[in-house]
Amino acid sequence: MLKNNPYADVRSRIGRPMFIPFAVVGDPDPRRSPDVIRTLIEHGADALELGFPFSDPPADGPVIQQADLRALRAGTKIDDCFRILGEVRKLTDVPLGILVYYNLVLQRGADRFYRDCADCGVTSVLVADLPLEHAQEVLPAAQRHNVAPVFMASELTSAERFEQIAAVADGYLYVVSYLGVTGVENSAVEEKMGRVLRAARQHVTLPLCVGFGIHTPRQVEAAVRAGADGVIVGSRIVRESPDLKKIAAVCDELRAAIIG
Repeated sequence: MLKNNPYADVRSRIGRPMFIPFAVVGDPDPRRSPDVIRTLIEHGADALELGFPFSDPPADGPVIQQADLRALRAGTKIDDCFRILGEVRKLTDVPLGILVYYNLVLQRGADRFYRDCADCGVTSVLVADLPLEHAQEVLPAAQRHNVAPVFMASELTSAERFEQIAAVADGYLYVVSYLGVTGVENSAVEEKMGRVLRAARQHVTLPLCVGFGIHTPRQVEAAVRAGADGVIVGSRIVRESPDLKKIAAVCDELRAAIIG
């Protein structure tokens, strides 16, 4: 476990839910990607969630898939991702989380992957397609290099499962607001996220951050009312890449909905 939880520290310090924008590292290309991420920082990110581009991301919808493809076609390699993360860490001290698929960890080797994360200032890693039953594939390396292992929970997560997650998770809990892939506008999001958050709160003491299907200020406000400690916005922001002015405007609008 982390000696100090930066997500909890930020949540406590700002006294409101965190605004956590998402971008794909290397999108639209390795040269311009730092400018995209810098825009997120300059427009109110309390923490960052950054995805490593992957050719077949099963949890992501078409918007983020296209960003992955742009980054890969531009020649983005995993070494580029770590280089960019190092540049980002020099710009900000906010918690820096990454979302990655297990094949990328496996190819590099878990220990090297998490060591590289630690070296460039990564706070947490969510391996989106690694089930809890196989968490031991990465947990020793995460713990050795003091990188928080993040896990997901949804409306299907049982009380027993929450307890199992609570025993190994750190940083924050990624609360999936609805079942499906990222980027799909779903009218049931507002209702379902409250139920999942209430269930999670009974078992998990980590900050609860809601993602998937958060597109509008209304949905951000609903997440805040439901008790989220953070709101993760991905596809709505990624859709505007690489237009920095549009990204800035979206961030300003959504952050304002959190602040109230």
